[in-house]
Amino acid sequence: MAIITDRQINSKPDTKDRWLNETVVRGHGALVARIAPSGARSFYFRYTDSNGKRDRMPIGNYSREEKPGGMTLTQARFKAKELAGLHKQGITDIRLHFEAEEQLQKAKLEAEWIKLERENQLHRSRMTVNDLFEHWASVDLIRRKDQGAEMRRLFTRDILPKIGKLAAEDVRRRHITEITDVFLARNTPRMAKVAFSSIRQMFKFAVVREIVDADPTAAISKFNIGGQSVERDRVLSEDELKLLVKLLPESGLALTTKIAVWIALSTGCRIGELMTAEWSNIDLEKCEWFMPTTKNGKSHTIQLSAFAVEQFQFLYEITGASRWCFPNRHDTGALCPKTINKQLQDRQRQPDQTKLKGRSQNSQALILPGGKWTPHDLRRTAATMMVEAGILPEVADRCLNHTEQNKIKRTYQRYSYAKEMRHAWEVLGQRLTILAQPEGSNVITGHFGMQAD
Repeated sequence: MAIITDRQINSKPDTKDRWLNETVVRGHGALVARIAPSGARSFYFRYTDSNGKRDRMPIGNYSREEKPGGMTLTQARFKAKELAGLHKQGITDIRLHFEAEEQLQKAKLEAEWIKLERENQLHRSRMTVNDLFEHWASVDLIRRKDQGAEMRRLFTRDILPKIGKLAAEDVRRRHITEITDVFLARNTPRMAKVAFSSIRQMFKFAVVREIVDADPTAAISKFNIGGQSVERDRVLSEDELKLLVKLLPESGLALTTKIAVWIALSTGCRIGELMTAEWSNIDLEKCEWFMPTTKNGKSHTIQLSAFAVEQFQFLYEITGASRWCFPNRHDTGALCPKTINKQLQDRQRQPDQTKLKGRSQNSQALILPGGKWTPHDLRRTAATMMVEAGILPEVADRCLNHTEQNKIKRTYQRYSYAKEMRHAWEVLGQRLTILAQPEGSNVITGHFGMQAD
């Protein structure tokens, strides 16, 4: 009985196929090795089917040593004997037998997949809003600058207590408007819009992942939530800034908040960037404030004017021992920007407005003739003062770290404007220094008569 050897299989190919045969079980099949002209070597199992016709079924490609995708002669011989055993048991149509087995396995896998998909769909469709929010937070919000902390505060306080236990699939328009109507009743349309926009973001996330079939906010217009948004254009006049110099010392504000007002005004920074500033990024000798990350995702360096440096020096006397320029009460992190906003807004309440429990009694201390003002209005005021002093609008925009809207300019114009920006901040600081002088005094001070509280 002929036996196939590795030496035979590795012999030099001919110009046509060469076949080597080895009987594994007499009358029930043989192992066949094929050496192709290309040099490819493969194994087959040869047998006689139920119609008395010879068939060769591929069982693997030859490999002298065991490796993935290859079959040694020993492995091929074992496989051929296994198939010959089936043939001897009466399964004569070997190829059809394995094709049927393959189809059966495929059908089983498909059935299991369909069952699993139905179970997942049922689970997703009955996911509560609480669960949906946590899923959204772990996938999307975690990538935000604050890792979703602000969004979590909003949902925990105003949204989840009302709809958290509902299945996400069961949330309807009326549930959304019930939440926003609470804000409208408080006369805070902006917060109604923020809540609505936040809920919409979460449900868009859910629709993409087929957690829900439809977004319940889709049929609600933003105009229906608090009316048309009005873009703020509030700029404090120089007369108002002079008045602010008089009002701030008697406003009852924390000393650090008073300083924050003048730093924001003299640098044009965002209040959130100021609240998270760290002393390690401020070099008072070089007169520089480096921001590693900003709202637009880019780093930014502010060249501090003499006016701004004086504010930071005064602040350092208070918080210099901390990591943060504006630490929270327990020095475990930076102060929340909302703290500054609330302190300023609490002192701009009209006499006919309801007094809020636990808020400042100096509720009219910072009212200015031009109406309500916010920390962000100080940023707009800084840019306006620069342009009024002859600074190019493009340079003022760079000082505020605005992203260039023109794509071509953004791509090809790489000039840094560092010299022009330094000049712009100096011009702004000089003007503020003059405005800060007490009337009838020749003494220039950056402390504006502020005393520690």
